[in-house]
Amino acid sequence: MTALPGSSFVRTQPAPVLPPPALSVGPVGWLRANLFSGPFSSVFTLLAIVAIGWVLPGLIRYLFIDAIWSAPDGEACRAPTAGACWAFVTHKFSYFMYSSYPREAVWRVDLTLLMGAILVTWLLLPRAGAKRVGALLFFVAYPVIAFVLLSGMESLGLPKISTDLWGGVFVSLLVSTVGIVFSLPGGVLLALGRRSRLPMVRMASVIFIEFVRGVPLITVLFMANFMLPLFVPENWTPDRLLRPLVGVSLFASAYMAEVVRGGLQAMPKGQFEGAMALGLGYGRMMRLVVLPQALTKVIPGIVNTFIGLFKDTTLVAIVGIYDFLRTVETARLDPTWAGPTISTTGYIFAAFFYFVFCFGMSRYSQAMERDLSRDRSR
Repeated sequence: MTALPGSSFVRTQPAPVLPPPALSVGPVGWLRANLFSGPFSSVFTLLAIVAIGWVLPGLIRYLFIDAIWSAPDGEACRAPTAGACWAFVTHKFSYFMYSSYPREAVWRVDLTLLMGAILVTWLLLPRAGAKRVGALLFFVAYPVIAFVLLSGMESLGLPKISTDLWGGVFVSLLVSTVGIVFSLPGGVLLALGRRSRLPMVRMASVIFIEFVRGVPLITVLFMANFMLPLFVPENWTPDRLLRPLVGVSLFASAYMAEVVRGGLQAMPKGQFEGAMALGLGYGRMMRLVVLPQALTKVIPGIVNTFIGLFKDTTLVAIVGIYDFLRTVETARLDPTWAGPTISTTGYIFAAFFYFVFCFGMSRYSQAMERDLSRDRSR
């Protein structure tokens, strides 16, 4: 250091880099930042620890320690000290998956689900190439192949199987997938129609959206099941499974339209003006400039609609479709497997199934948001 007249010392060497405070890094720092950042946070954290400590031991004991993992029938599960009856789930697993679908043909369901899982993974993985090929296969080829496999075609040596025998997990996945696939483009068209300058298009879109959003999904399913056949010739009556598929798709499209409209209204006016200044027509402006940005802004709302739709597919049981939850309710009526813990275990298994899919959609949407945020920051 060199002293100057009437001044402080002037540093000629860089100050040494000091380590961060010990309480701000590592596990201790994470706890302070996330769980004990203030008085209220600390109180709620302690209350949560007490609640978990009170509930978790009994839950673990019921689900695992006292659980019945293997049994020929429900006798062992009816013991006073018995926990969850996982033997019931194991015994009825095939029924949960396929319901009354002929057992000699379940390979067709397995093959359909496997192809769908591969194509969905291909489309959802950000680094997977040839997305256009994957989209073409999933949206064009896959529905045809899946229909032929599941329904059958005598010319290909596949016996016909009526949709009355369809049910279980694969029907729940079928209904939710069809609803998700059709609700997004349908919602985009309805949102654009509601913002259209053509009075008739705007009025038709508003009437449809407000009418569908103003009635419960059960009402829509009943209308699709009983009223849809009245609008077509008798020999063209839609299949009993097709009717709820149409109802679910229309219902989800109305809700999706409002989510997409929120994204369109959040777009700065300069984006529209800039696209028009470049000479882009309405279709290209929406496809290349506006919609990609608008849909990115409302990813949480879109995924939230998808999650709600996935859970609402259980309502198709009201119109006689044996979805996964309906098979659980039917299986617990078997006198051989009757018992309070047996029924509870079936519902726990159903809750786990729906949680896994809904949580997966939620986590994937968050990953997409982070990736898109990094891309915008670059």
